[in-house]
Amino acid sequence: MECTETTDGLSRMYKVKVPASELKTRFDAKIEEIRPQMRLKGFRPGKVPAAHVKKMFGKSIMGEVVEAAMKESSEKAIADADIRPASQPDMHMESDMEAVLDGKEDLAYHMHVDVMPDFEPADTSKIKITRPVSEVDDAALDEALGRVAENNQKFEARGKTAKARDGDAVLIDFVGKVDGEAFEGGAAEGHSLVLGSGSFIPGFEEQLVGTKAGDKKDVEVTFPEQYQAEHLAGKAAVFEVTVHEVRAPKTPEIDEEFAKGLGIDSLEELKKLVSDQLQAELDNASRAKAKRALLDELDKAHDFELPPKMVDMEFDQIWQQLQSEMDAGRASDEDKDKPEEKLKEEYRAIAERRVRLGLVLAEIGRLQDIKISEQEVQQALIREAQRYPGQERQVIEFFQQNPNAMAQLRAPIYEDKVVDYLLENVKVSDKKVSREDLLKEDEE
Repeated sequence: MECTETTDGLSRMYKVKVPASELKTRFDAKIEEIRPQMRLKGFRPGKVPAAHVKKMFGKSIMGEVVEAAMKESSEKAIADADIRPASQPDMHMESDMEAVLDGKEDLAYHMHVDVMPDFEPADTSKIKITRPVSEVDDAALDEALGRVAENNQKFEARGKTAKARDGDAVLIDFVGKVDGEAFEGGAAEGHSLVLGSGSFIPGFEEQLVGTKAGDKKDVEVTFPEQYQAEHLAGKAAVFEVTVHEVRAPKTPEIDEEFAKGLGIDSLEELKKLVSDQLQAELDNASRAKAKRALLDELDKAHDFELPPKMVDMEFDQIWQQLQSEMDAGRASDEDKDKPEEKLKEEYRAIAERRVRLGLVLAEIGRLQDIKISEQEVQQALIREAQRYPGQERQVIEFFQQNPNAMAQLRAPIYEDKVVDYLLENVKVSDKKVSREDLLKEDEE
């Protein structure tokens, strides 16, 4: 193998050549390796002549040989150069591949690869940050308990002549028909429907407002164009509805009985559980503020050349996300009004900051020998799978079979461990703020 190197900042270009004679040697060895296992009609097992194997499968075998040669030679070129690649190399073929596969030409290609910058992390013991902190007060606890009570509303029957209002529950029977014919899944008896919940087809619940026990009503609706049952999508339907009872919502008293109804031993324990949850939310918000302040200081403390490809990839990802937001009408008014070139300039600066901080955190983690355990990765994988009920097995298999996806799962775990290490080693001053101010800052 021959290899030459060209340097341009953090970018490297390697020209690699593998002689045709070396490929032929590998090719012949590969045939001898597989010949004993071959079973072809007209030949005894393992006795297929090499010439026949070449004739039948030569090109595909040579393809495997070339692929292996490129992998091995590229890895050797990087190892010989003693560099730390910042990204996967871009490979560019220079030879005529058909001629290479026919054994008539050397394998020649060049590859571009960015290398990791050589820098020393700043002395983090000199970094100072302020961390806003807050504690749960009685007002916040009462408000949260009120939400728990509202989410566990019960419904009590109104008088027989009472008319249903938005927020009431109606006990109904219904039969849905399209073009006069009942359809599967369109009927139920004794169904409790909370008006205004949005659990039925748009327009259905509104038409039951004002009904009372004993009423019969034809509810006319049109199924959404994107309805999950394709045979009903976009079609007009009539539901024949019978109202049996109108029930008013009643928010339960927050007392011992209410707590026990939730499966909790006492009201005091319920308050503690809710308070702990609220405090965890505040602590998470506080940590997020501290992390942001830490990253700002790390960004100020470091200035070094960045691998161009890493910046380009990060920018492309940010820009693609921004374009999606704009297409969906969710971009900020400030971004909408800016010229594209100005936007690209600003978001490239964001990409550079992200890459710089990523490299700084990675280097600190490397120097401090910070690692993540397989148990931590598995827990993250399970959490990710649980986001897709019914598809957990497929999600887990996808990550297990895709190293890049698994790497993306590991990255935030590793980053958090490095940040936790830094927050223990930088100078942190806690500043007590109100819950409202802490969460308001989060929104901003």
